[in-house]
Amino acid sequence: MDGEPAADATLFPTTVGEKLRAAREAQGLALADIAARTRIPQRHLEAIEKGNYSGLPSPTYAMGFAKAYARAVNADEVAIARDLRKELDATYDRAPATVPYEMEDPTRTPSGGLVWAGVLVAVLVLLGVVLFYTTSLFRGGEAPPPQETLALPTGGVATDPDAVLPTPTPTPIPAAGGQVGLTAIDTVWLRVTDAQGERLFEKEMQPGERYDIPMTAEAPRVRTGRADQLRVTINGADAGLLGPAQETVDLEVTTQAIRARQAGEGAQAAP
Repeated sequence: MDGEPAADATLFPTTVGEKLRAAREAQGLALADIAARTRIPQRHLEAIEKGNYSGLPSPTYAMGFAKAYARAVNADEVAIARDLRKELDATYDRAPATVPYEMEDPTRTPSGGLVWAGVLVAVLVLLGVVLFYTTSLFRGGEAPPPQETLALPTGGVATDPDAVLPTPTPTPIPAAGGQVGLTAIDTVWLRVTDAQGERLFEKEMQPGERYDIPMTAEAPRVRTGRADQLRVTINGADAGLLGPAQETVDLEVTTQAIRARQAGEGAQAAP
């Protein structure tokens, strides 16, 4: 009968999409409820339930969305990820094998004229470099830069081209600016948006992977369900974890906002 396959899929789910849908329906949840919990577009959730992974941006997105779906319905996230990898291997086309270059094929051997032309260009470039650094031909008569001098104990001056000059002290970056970086401690899904809601970054980061917030981004914000697995740095200096364990956060990650949160946490910890 026409209704039997659907009934079998409900009673005995075999694909990742069927398992997630069964878990959702067992809790009396609609697909819109899952979309609201995970912030994943409903059309992507529908594609996962139908096993239409080719409709998703990439295998990485498919894996991240499915694991977020599993957490939302209290399903086994590890088992879902393992089964999904098998389905993705059969869904996405693999890159074609590279055809080896056969040196003995005369049709692929450069012609003699092309070889000589390449040699001539290389010689001309080398000659130009030598002339540039040894003469003032291309500098419009510009005099060579003066050599560094060292003061002698007797008050005279000696020229020493090999003298080691002191390294200038770098100008410290003001407290209002700086490069904010996020480094994954464990596998963690992360989304970064700017003040207009434009998505700057979204993926499932692997342990040790780092993402630097663009310094030109206006009021950047991050959203993740594992804030304790993201370490924050400002100009390379450790600024602690993004948030507490097992808590979904949506935070502004400018240097001002991070320092303000640190100051507030310090005040709360003080007796």
